[in-house]
Amino acid sequence: MTDRKTSLDGVAIASLLLCCGLWGLNHVATKLTLQDVPPLVQAGVRSLGAALLVALWARARGLSLSPRNGTLGAGLLAGALFAAEFGCIFVGLQFTNASRMIVFIYTAPFVVALGMPLLTRTERPGAAQLLGLAAAFGGVAWAFAEGLQGSGRGDSQWLGDALGVAAALLWGGTTLTIRASRLASASPEQTLFYQLAVSGLLLVVASLALGEAWPAPASLGPRPLVLMAFQTVVVTFASYLLWFWLVRHYPATRVSAFTLLTPLFGMLAGVVLLGEPLTLRLAVACAAVVLGIALVNRPPRRG
Repeated sequence: MTDRKTSLDGVAIASLLLCCGLWGLNHVATKLTLQDVPPLVQAGVRSLGAALLVALWARARGLSLSPRNGTLGAGLLAGALFAAEFGCIFVGLQFTNASRMIVFIYTAPFVVALGMPLLTRTERPGAAQLLGLAAAFGGVAWAFAEGLQGSGRGDSQWLGDALGVAAALLWGGTTLTIRASRLASASPEQTLFYQLAVSGLLLVVASLALGEAWPAPASLGPRPLVLMAFQTVVVTFASYLLWFWLVRHYPATRVSAFTLLTPLFGMLAGVVLLGEPLTLRLAVACAAVVLGIALVNRPPRRG
């Protein structure tokens, strides 16, 4: 199936629901793995493992990952931002709930919406987009205030929430870097490889510098190994490639609109699988983020 579609069919909708569900489950898997594997070790090994899979995939398909196309500088910057983003996520999950973390992370599309006018005048937000931005940031700010009050996980919850917001800013910065550089014309596989390979190396170096205890694989039980394999193979490698395939073959605006389901799936996964509390403020914040993403991705009216 290589032709370009003009609308979403059953295959696309099922694939998009699968991607959003996997991304929502990812934070639950990360939090469970933290009981056995330190955060930076986990993030670094996951990225390096997925980078190897992407390299093998590209070689099998005859795709070049060579930086000779002038993408090296932007690739290194995108990878460094990616490393900082996931460092914030994995460390932050030690202090806050997975259901809260994913809501804060998905303010990243609004960072991109605010930053794109600095890159191109054709992408200035309209009234609906500004309303979506206001709704999302208002809901997130209200939920963040809950963490400052020390509810849920104690006085340190605000730190995990703050790292989630920082991760969103870094994710938005990564997207803007890609859009503003030669990576915009590079293959998705090369862009993903840069992010995974560079972030994996930086996160491993940071782990060693901070003295994290590296568990021996033989000492780990089956659960953390299965969870690491799920994060590496299913989420970081397979779901990202599936997403790129969807963007190539279906209308990008309609595909992107489905991302509003991810914070909802992630919040529900944390509540159901981890028994995390579903507070009124978190529910309102999630609804505000979902509404905001819908408005930001709303296509402009044609004259």
